[in-house]
Parts: sequence; structure tokens; C-alpha cells
Amino acid sequence: MSSDEETLPDDDGLPYLGEYDGERNEMEERHGLGRAKLPNGDTYEGYYENGKRHGEGVYRFKNGARYKGHYIEGKKNGEGVFLYPDGSKYEGSWINDLRSGLGTYTYPNGDTYDGEWALGSRHGHGVYTYKETGSRYDGRWFHGKMQEEGHLIHSNHRYVGNFEENKPRGRGKYVFDSGCEQLGKYVWKETENIGEHEEDEAEIIVTPMWEGQEICAINEHVQE
Repeated sequence: MSSDEETLPDDDGLPYLGEYDGERNEMEERHGLGRAKLPNGDTYEGYYENGKRHGEGVYRFKNGARYKGHYIEGKKNGEGVFLYPDGSKYEGSWINDLRSGLGTYTYPNGDTYDGEWALGSRHGHGVYTYKETGSRYDGRWFHGKMQEEGHLIHSNHRYVGNFEENKPRGRGKYVFDSGCEQLGKYVWKETENIGEHEEDEAEIIVTPMWEGQEICAINEHVQE
């Protein structure tokens, strides 16, 4: 075990790496179990390999955030839990410092997303639950947005159809717990919102409009 502050001379061209107390290899690189305090005030306690965080460890950020999980060559890879300063939490898989694979994110307002991730965004299949209402979206996601087929489930009914850019679009149906359903489609109505100043660009606001048929009893042959 060795302990130092790695105060490298200014004229050697090497960066200041902070304080370190732990194991090293023959090249005097951080290797094995150790504790470090980085120049920015963050701290790390865990395993190193050839100078990089590698294996299980706990990284504490000066702003109060904390990551506990697996590293590969200095980046978050594998399973880990990240606690954010705003109170949100991610527990799941990481690839190269980004949320990727399966994981669960709890947002500051209590909403949760449980499903697939890619490059840090909701991507693939997942379930988003709204804490305030108890409603949830179960379906496909594309770069963080509801996309393609999905179910929007409420306390006594659900909507089944396609979504685009977080909004329902195209053919779908409402299914009611009472045993009835309504077929129809969502069409998008675009309106232009003019800015306060002449030089402001107009904003296009999209509002989904439901065009439904008559409500009828669910056909048992097509009931989901």
C-alpha cells in the first residue's frame, strides 16, 4: 500500500491527479483497491487496474451525486446505481458511462420508467408510470419518446394504438373496464403560435384530435 498526494512538478507536463491511498502495480500505477480524492473535490473508493477505475467502486461527486457499481477502463459499465442531486435515481445497466440495457429510473416527482435504454435515453420497450394519477404507458420508445405501438393505461380504461413523438397518432381504440370499446383514430391538428416579437419564429403546436366511432360491446373474438 502507498499513500501520496501526487503533487507533480509543474514543468513535467503531467496533470495533477489528486490524492491517492492504495495499491499500485510495478509501473506505480493505481492498481488494486484504493481511495482517491480528485482535484475537483470528487472522491472514489474501489478498484483500479493499470491506473483506471476498473471493477466495483463508489464514486461520490462534490455536488452530492453518487454512483455505486461496476467500472471498466475508467467508465461506468455493467450494473450500477446512480443517485442524482435532484433526488432522482437510476438502477440498472451502463455502457461507456451511459444508461444502456435494462434499468429503472425514478424521477424527482416520483414517476418511474422501467425498461430498455440506449445511449442514455429510453429506447426499446418500457413502462412509464405517472405517480400522481397512477396511469402508465406500456410500449415502445425511440430516443426518449413514445413511438410506435403502445398501451396508455388508466384506472378504468386504456388506449391501444400507435404513438409518434410522445403523442397518439393514427388508428387505435379505447377499451373500457365495463366491457365496451370504441374504435377510431387520432389525427393531428397543427396550429401556429406567433411569438411576441416580429423576429421570433412561429412555433408549430400539434394537438391530437380523437375521431371515434360508436361505442359498442367488445367482440370476444378480438378481445385482448
